[in-house]
Amino acid sequence: MTETGVESGDGRDPESVSRFVERFAAQLVEAGVPRMPARVFAALLSSDTGTLTSAELGELLQISPAAVSGAVRYLSQVHLVSREREPGSRRERYRVHSDQWYEALTSREAIIKRWEDALREGITSLGPETPAGRRLADTLEFFEFIEEDLAGIMERWRRHREQASDRG
Repeated sequence: MTETGVESGDGRDPESVSRFVERFAAQLVEAGVPRMPARVFAALLSSDTGTLTSAELGELLQISPAAVSGAVRYLSQVHLVSREREPGSRRERYRVHSDQWYEALTSREAIIKRWEDALREGITSLGPETPAGRRLADTLEFFEFIEEDLAGIMERWRRHREQASDRG
């Protein structure tokens, strides 16, 4: 493996891969992902195996083991990366799955439900006819709309993937 985490002899330019990792990470940062988790995620995503060790990530991104650990902890919490033990070793590998976006959005459904519950409580506490209560009701209505649409989108995605795998 080269210093960019790219298998040698695969025909890819390591510098080009490194530029992609940094550009994609920058896009994730603009969307609100913390910088170090964004870089680690982009590196894992660009790895052929979808897995790298802490040492490989540190070497690839020129970051400390502590930075890798913090980034992986964040990415695990948002369901974008999983940890795996190497057989017969204490070393962990970090993996990004082909369905990571699906998993991340699925976990968001539970968060949206909790927000909805909190908003309902807030509406009751503030009063539904107060300006703040109406603002919370509008927010609740938005999340209910998103939740309903998200469930439909996820179902359509599952069907799409099944049809694609049947063709492939």
